[in-house]
Formats: sequence, C-alpha cells, structure tokens
Amino acid sequence: MLQRFNERNRDLIVNINGQLVHRDQAGISPFDSVVQGGDAVWEGLRLYTGRIFQLNEHLDRLRSSALALAFTQIPSHDEIKEQISRTLKANNMTDGVHIRLTLTRGVKITSGMDPRLNQAGPRLIVLAEHKPPVYEKSGLTLITSSVRRFPPDCLDPKIHHNNLIQSILAKIEANVAGADDALMLDMRGFVAETNATHVFIVDRGEVLTPRTVACPEGITRAVVLELCSEAQIPHAERDLSLTEVYRADEMFCSGTMGELAAVTKVDGSTIGSGQPGQMRSRLSELFAERTRTEGEEII
Repeated sequence: MLQRFNERNRDLIVNINGQLVHRDQAGISPFDSVVQGGDAVWEGLRLYTGRIFQLNEHLDRLRSSALALAFTQIPSHDEIKEQISRTLKANNMTDGVHIRLTLTRGVKITSGMDPRLNQAGPRLIVLAEHKPPVYEKSGLTLITSSVRRFPPDCLDPKIHHNNLIQSILAKIEANVAGADDALMLDMRGFVAETNATHVFIVDRGEVLTPRTVACPEGITRAVVLELCSEAQIPHAERDLSLTEVYRADEMFCSGTMGELAAVTKVDGSTIGSGQPGQMRSRLSELFAERTRTEGEEII
C-alpha cells in the first residue's frame, strides 16, 4: 500500500501557529523541539460533510499527551478548533479530508534536549489534506515485525507522541516483505497493533482486540467497541497471540486515516476465507452511519 500524490493538494494552505501559508512556503525552526527530538504530540482527524468525527475525544487525547510530557502551555480546545476552521476555510474543504494536528513544545534558545531551553511555545501545526480512507477495500496483507512495542514502564503508549521510529522501522520491514503493513507484538509476544492501526480479530462471532498495554487508546478503536455493545455483538479486550490471529475467522484494523479495513493474510497465512468478512462489513456500515450523523460542525 503506497499513498499517491493527490493533485488537489498541490496548493494546500497550511497553518503554522496561526499563520496561513502555501505548503511550499511553510517552515519550522531548526530549534523547534519536534525537529530536535520528536518532542511533540499529534492527532489525526477526519472531516465528513463539514463535521469532524470525535473531535473532542481527539483533543482530549492531545491534551492528555501534552500533560504527560509536561508541556507548560497547552492551547484550549476552542483555540485549536478555531485554527482548524480557519485552515479548512482557507482550503475550501468540506468533505473527504484528513487533518493532522501537531503540537510541539516550542522553540529552544539553543539546541539540546532540556525542556527548560524551550522559552517560546507551544507551536500548533494544522495540516489538512484531501484524502479519502487510505486502505484498499479488498483486504490487507501483514507481516509480523521484529520491532516490539514498548510497555508502559519503557514508554507509555498512552502518550500520542511524535517519535514514530518504531513504527517506521516496522513499516520498512513490511515494505521489504511486500506487505501492506506490519503487525507489532508487545515485549511478552502478544499482539499490540500494526505500525499504523489498531487490530481486531473475529473468533466464532466474537470480536476481540488487544488491551491497551502496548498500544494507544485508539479513538476509532473505542467507537468499534461501542458499536459492538450497541448492536449486542459479543466482544472483549484481552491478550491475543499470533496463533489466535492465524486461525481467526476474520481480521480487520481500525484508524482515523483508514477507517475499518479487512486483513486477509498475515505472515503468509490466509485469514478465514481470504476475503473481507461479514463482521467487518457490518461494523463498517454501522461506523459509516455514525460518521454521517455525528461529529462537530467546524466550518
């Protein structure tokens, strides 16, 4: 799976700390903490017909991550919403848009890792792109990565930070293997997530997903679990081994950028029938109904 350039994004206007500039003129200081050490937090949002789905939940997670990193200043939800709205209006965007929010600690007076060197900040970057869900509907192929997800005593996955080297290394392995993405395990050998999404398997009608021991508290993941509860679909959060993945009836992944996407092969093993399954289709329909009727109007 390789995303391609969308011609509609050629003249994007991006928002750097409230300044609206053409994508080719956008710049960030080499002294910014995100450049110096990946010291920033981020969120991915999706715009559906003028509304952003689960906006407050995403902003709550952004704030939680910034607090965990001891940011001394954090913009309010209303301040961030204003900048998102300005960016979307500047680009004439109303639907089919993915928004990447980045909140850096700010600019340092000299290079170094000490947060006390950050005497200007934070900095909010709003990048909105015309981007439909990125995954193929026919099913994804995964390989298991040698790169493990950290447990909370190494680096708490509940911090949605910008240091994505683990994910990038896992994605490199997937690329070399000719797979779409990489399945990542925790330090105990249980499934955590992929390099980019949360994962679910279906076993005899029950929807199962890993606990948030070595993966973030996913917004779309939480919605899927809510949909299961509302539709009275049996579901659980528990440790899952690779054996359970290989013998699953279905598998799918979830995320804001790709919504719900079927997985049909892992490490060369065909999952279920090798085709997108009925449970994923049912949950996708329920998810689509949510996105059609819910969300905060932002434009």
